[in-house]
Amino acid sequence: MRLLERAEQLSQITAAFSRLPEGAAFSISGESGAGKTALVGRVCEAASGVRVLHVRCDPLDIPRPLGPIKDLGLAREPTMLAEVCEVAFTQLRSEPTLLVVEDLHWADAASCDVLRFLCRRIESIPMVLLLTHRELEPQAPARTLLAEEVGRIELPPLSLEAIADLVEGTGLDPERVHAATGGNPYFATEVAREPALPIPSSVRDAVLARTTKVSAADFEALQVLAASPDGVADTALHALHIDYATVQRLVETGLLEWGVDGVAFRHELARRAIESTIPPGGVVRLHVRLLDALEELGAVHPSVLTHHAVAARDADRAVRHALAAAEDAIRGGAHTEAVAYYEIAKRNQYSASPRERAELLLALANEQYMVSRLRDAIASVDATFPLWTELGDDTGMATAHVAIGVYEYYSAHRRSAESHLARASEIARRAGASAVYSQAQIQRAFLAFMRGDATHVKTLLADSSAASDEELRLWNLVVSDSAALSGGDTSSRAKLLEHMKIARSLGFDELASTVYSQVASLDVEQGRYRDADHVLDVALPFTVERDIQICRHWQTAVRSRLQLTRGHWGGALEDAGAVIDADGMPIATLWPLLVKVLVPLRCGDRFDRTGVEEAWTLADQIDEPARRLAVLSALAEISWMTGVRDPRVEAAITTGDDDGTSWAAGHLAVWRMRLGLDTATVRLAEPHQMSLEGRHADAAVWWSEAGDPFCSAMSWFDSDDPGRGVTMLDGLGAVGTADRARAVLRDSGRGVVPQRPRHTTRVNPGGLTNRQLEVARLVAQGLSNADIATRLYISSKTADHHVSAVLAKLGLTSRREVLAHSAELGLR
Repeated sequence: MRLLERAEQLSQITAAFSRLPEGAAFSISGESGAGKTALVGRVCEAASGVRVLHVRCDPLDIPRPLGPIKDLGLAREPTMLAEVCEVAFTQLRSEPTLLVVEDLHWADAASCDVLRFLCRRIESIPMVLLLTHRELEPQAPARTLLAEEVGRIELPPLSLEAIADLVEGTGLDPERVHAATGGNPYFATEVAREPALPIPSSVRDAVLARTTKVSAADFEALQVLAASPDGVADTALHALHIDYATVQRLVETGLLEWGVDGVAFRHELARRAIESTIPPGGVVRLHVRLLDALEELGAVHPSVLTHHAVAARDADRAVRHALAAAEDAIRGGAHTEAVAYYEIAKRNQYSASPRERAELLLALANEQYMVSRLRDAIASVDATFPLWTELGDDTGMATAHVAIGVYEYYSAHRRSAESHLARASEIARRAGASAVYSQAQIQRAFLAFMRGDATHVKTLLADSSAASDEELRLWNLVVSDSAALSGGDTSSRAKLLEHMKIARSLGFDELASTVYSQVASLDVEQGRYRDADHVLDVALPFTVERDIQICRHWQTAVRSRLQLTRGHWGGALEDAGAVIDADGMPIATLWPLLVKVLVPLRCGDRFDRTGVEEAWTLADQIDEPARRLAVLSALAEISWMTGVRDPRVEAAITTGDDDGTSWAAGHLAVWRMRLGLDTATVRLAEPHQMSLEGRHADAAVWWSEAGDPFCSAMSWFDSDDPGRGVTMLDGLGAVGTADRARAVLRDSGRGVVPQRPRHTTRVNPGGLTNRQLEVARLVAQGLSNADIATRLYISSKTADHHVSAVLAKLGLTSRREVLAHSAELGLR
């Protein structure tokens, strides 16, 4: 196809080669037939002195996990996504490269994650990356990839002038061709190839015009090839009874290309045109031929076999291949694709036994849980109960109760969760199903730990301590040490991290991610904010690498709370919004709901207390003291800020005990103190105890050293130097709290009231995005721009831009000032 009216786009891409070794990425978008392949083909022809790599995404209903990445020779065996990313990064850095990935609209989520990893580091890779795609669906995985720093190139339809150039010398009327084709380059080219024929009314007609001299036997072979969207390997042609002479004749039509990977249509529009000629009764027959041939080869990915088995309406083979594809996806950490394959298997289980149906539903439920589809997971498990009853299988019944108990808990239905888990324990105990009994007792212990019932945790775990299964033994230790850490035994933290390492080494991804979640949560709860930063820096990428969306949802909520604590208002709201807007676990939304209220409240913006009321209702459903106390603290802060008393706060009991609530109770106790309410308590955390004993300056120092500038400022406000606290609040951008503090000082006559500073004098980290906070922390560590560029895999120029933006938002003039203010900014 001639390249018309694409000079500007071509020069934009070729200019990137002159900037190597600094890389660049471009997305090339346009409708089908817009000339995307022709443009990248011209780029490939013109590329000199660079390695050229060219892959396409699978045009299957459910694409192969990491399909185009595997076609590059990477990730051939199931492995961690992080390892795939690092291998890709290393190999692509080794020499100047042009990498073309076509048909990104079909890409799977894992492939998009790898490409996103590369795009974020593109400036440090000597590579020009071209990504072609049609308009993307709203939920397409590629949307997150294109949100990165990727240059956008759109290919519009051809003008009348370009059409006139294309049909020059053919005798065709340019205006009629332009009107008929809408300026679509592929359609117009097909029309120009056959000028003696009437102008077709569609691309389909134009393509079919190329087959008028093809014999019936050859046309049937063409239809077979059209039924295989990803092409047909040379080795499969013999099994399909298509000889080389036939292929050669079909290639001469101009519709096919014959390369080292086999035979494929030159353009998807051509394939679809030929596919549309297959009569309804012939589709099944052709896919049966393809399925038989591909199974005979023995080395075809189960996702491809699943595609043809479904089209062939062969239910038994569809189930077999879909199950194999799901298991392969799970090994590769592609749980989203695993769900899709299990759902295909479920739809085709016409001849399956009750046991096979029940086992598939449990497997499907687990994958739905992993990708945060809790309602679907619960429905899948519910459907197994009549099957286990029919089978008289108590072990299966107990297993289902364990699963639904876990899913109900994360759905914030504690009472239902406890009921299911207790039922599971009883059924498994009667049936002598020791492994399931241990599993149920461990999950019951986990719920007891989350409620702060240390005594019950020990009793329940004692029943599962001798479990023979390695994963169950690790779960037992994780719950035990989490409960110990919650109760104040800080030595258990190191034990938990060791359990996490073992879990990762054994491939227990969910368990490893659960450890990360609990350690990060308890670090934030107990004032180890810098430790929490370090844990989340590793934990969140792990949830992405292994596609554990349920844990990513939880950990993003934890980071939202952490950002609030650090005075990073923008980052806190960013994370809170992501958690609330996502279809994840309701139990994780409690702190994000509070963040959405507390940030505008503190910053002097209009706030909607609906969020805190939703959190109160949620805390009642979850029925855990620490969560209820967190909401009560937020309500107490609102009361202090507005001067409106809340009966729930006034009636609250702030007694800390061995239930892991000494920190949550301490926060509430200090706010009640500020409201003039009774604060009789025992066993509160150290900084809160200092405040209640009147040692406010000591408490302020403690909070400052821990990295909580807001609590430090409020402690100074409570002290004999309240003006210092007000000034710190202004510096944090907590102007709403600062103004309320000024009003309290005026009313009480406590010393001089500091004036509200001019906006330009504030050093406020609250407006930084999460990316800018990442850069600011590295500046606070003393890293140069070059060091930051290396750490973040960006160019020095981009690092310069980020650092300049950070300084501007903080109102500082130099890196030295960032270092000087790093503690009060919560950057270290």
